[in-house]
Amino acid sequence: MNEFVNSVELGSRGQKTLPAKYYLSAEILARELNQVFGQQWLCVGRAEDFQASGSYRLRAIGDESLILVRDQGDVIRAHFNVCRHRGTRLCSTPAGSFSRTIQCPYHAWTYGLDGKLVGVPDEQQLDGFCRADHGLHQAAVQVWEGLVWVHLAPQPEPFATRFAPLMDKFAAWQLPQLVRLGRREYDVAANWKLIVQNYSECYHCAVIHPALTRLSPPTSGGNDLIEGPFLGGFMEVTAAGGSMTCSGRSCGAAVGELSPADQQRVYYYVLFPNLLLSLHHDYVMVHTLWPLAPGRTRIECDWLFHPESRDATRWNPEDGVSFWDQTNREDWQVSELTQLGVASSRYQPGPYSNREAMSAAFDREYLREMNSQP
Repeated sequence: MNEFVNSVELGSRGQKTLPAKYYLSAEILARELNQVFGQQWLCVGRAEDFQASGSYRLRAIGDESLILVRDQGDVIRAHFNVCRHRGTRLCSTPAGSFSRTIQCPYHAWTYGLDGKLVGVPDEQQLDGFCRADHGLHQAAVQVWEGLVWVHLAPQPEPFATRFAPLMDKFAAWQLPQLVRLGRREYDVAANWKLIVQNYSECYHCAVIHPALTRLSPPTSGGNDLIEGPFLGGFMEVTAAGGSMTCSGRSCGAAVGELSPADQQRVYYYVLFPNLLLSLHHDYVMVHTLWPLAPGRTRIECDWLFHPESRDATRWNPEDGVSFWDQTNREDWQVSELTQLGVASSRYQPGPYSNREAMSAAFDREYLREMNSQP
């Protein structure tokens, strides 16, 4: 059984917030995209987004563009969006469906959904040419808990090795069987790390989130993942059978057969670097973060429910979606204010409260991955 420790007991180890350059520097963002986002497993979406052969979505990661597509063998693949002829970007429409092939718009080199080169105009004019040597470059792909993950590096750490501490941790919530019944996309004028740091603590909740505080005591709960790339734990829901909704009541069918304790908890986990996972008894909320600039982050947020929650005569998923949409916007606003503040010549790193232990732990992991010290 996991041991949970309250943030105050864990403490912040006397840490201070990061220096301003970590939120403002284009050079540091370039390093992050290379050393962090380019060297880690990233959550890029849900398997339900690729239900039929040929269905695809584009995913931008820094300067890279991936074509995520389900091929005719029912395998989800991640092709680098780069023609093997002249480097032309193959596809620019964000999502859609290919018939059987992907064709370059420049010279009509044509690839199968599996990435193999299957057609080249005037192929006989290419000296010593072999199609097998010119398939699309691919990123590694893993489907886990209904989520699609990619790794950009040529020789990635095995997914099972990296995620060993989590492999069965969320099984009770039955994520692969859940369906998306809510989605919001946000363009936030703040550094991606400020957003993770904010998510990782509730020191701010009484001031920023009065609705949340009424439903869940901001000093409640504890953390069971306290160091490394996976961080977080739970907070309690005050009302018996209640949930994090505008009404305070459950808004969907139970996602799985949860223990009585888990039915009165919300779990909040950071899966480094870009996934924020919030597990309620009646829905699961998933944030993915995508840095666009030192002071700008794109956030995609999905609300996942048991299929029975589609029954409008019994359930109201929007009750949960609206609650967190408002809470999210409160967080984004204060993150944007922090971004403005750290740009001041008078900003100096300030001390973390012991209630911000998980934010301090995130900073430690971030600096480890960047091989640097503040």
